[in-house]
Amino acid sequence: MNKQSIVEAVHEKLGGTKVSSEQAVETMIETITNCLKKGEEVSVAGLGIFSVKTRAARIARNPRTGESINVGAMRVPKFRAAKALKDAVR
Repeated sequence: MNKQSIVEAVHEKLGGTKVSSEQAVETMIETITNCLKKGEEVSVAGLGIFSVKTRAARIARNPRTGESINVGAMRVPKFRAAKALKDAVR
């Protein structure tokens, strides 16, 4: 499934135009992304929690050359599945 499939599913469920369904999906994605950029946590009941984790700086190794590379600290998105989602997948 991809974003277009989600748009079609929303369109089938809610009706209206496909453009409005696409705008709804885009708005949801943008809202989650903007909250994560601010460092906020997004909790969707029945789905899970989106959050931001900070990875510490580290020294990595290039597998081809064996050369050591400094990798700076960075923020990465994290997702924790809700119990309802875990149970549904089992």
